[in-house]
Amino acid sequence: MALKIIAFDADDTLFINEPYFQQTEQAFCDLLADYLPKHELEKELFRIEMQNLELYGYGIKGFVLSMIETAYLVSDHTIPASTLAKIIALGKEMLQQPIELINGVEETLQALQGKYKLIVATKGGLKDQQRKLHDSGLGPYFHHIEVMADKQVLNYQKLLSRLEVEPQHFMMVGNSLKSDVIPVLEMGGYGVHVPFHITWEHEKISHQVVHPHYTTIEQLTDLLTILPL
Repeated sequence: MALKIIAFDADDTLFINEPYFQQTEQAFCDLLADYLPKHELEKELFRIEMQNLELYGYGIKGFVLSMIETAYLVSDHTIPASTLAKIIALGKEMLQQPIELINGVEETLQALQGKYKLIVATKGGLKDQQRKLHDSGLGPYFHHIEVMADKQVLNYQKLLSRLEVEPQHFMMVGNSLKSDVIPVLEMGGYGVHVPFHITWEHEKISHQVVHPHYTTIEQLTDLLTILPL
């Protein structure tokens, strides 16, 4: 590898994120327990989320709007204003969650800083991701922070063009095979998968990844054992 740039996903790679969504979804299901059983409500919420991705993109705000729409639909347009207010409050609570770094993040970034150009390449709401990176204290490690509308091959190609780097000099590290690894492999870069114990349904894939530029590690510090330092 002749790497120049190492990119890191943010949510569930640098700091914890998905558990907050699942906690909020549970609270949402509790609020609407009189309308649908939990498993049916979860299924309907996911359907609405997927339907809205093109409009709202990824992140908490789109999730909250999808919860409100789901509540409106499953209640047959009769959801009380007080319940809608509680759903909005759940979203605000998510946006104010304290940042919890994943084990080994700072140790890894300290070891890599100065040896590679480090960047963040993540999805989600721009303001929320900027807040999390600022509050985490990790900002100074990164040369560039990119909040992407999506993580398809074209999105990565545009990112690499702005960074003026060829795919063979680029590595993406993240918890999602679908978003962080496979598109980068497809364009000729290197992908490192760091599994997180919870995966959003939208990010799951059903097939194994086999590629000479693909590596999976158990924790972020393992990155230091596979890279020249």
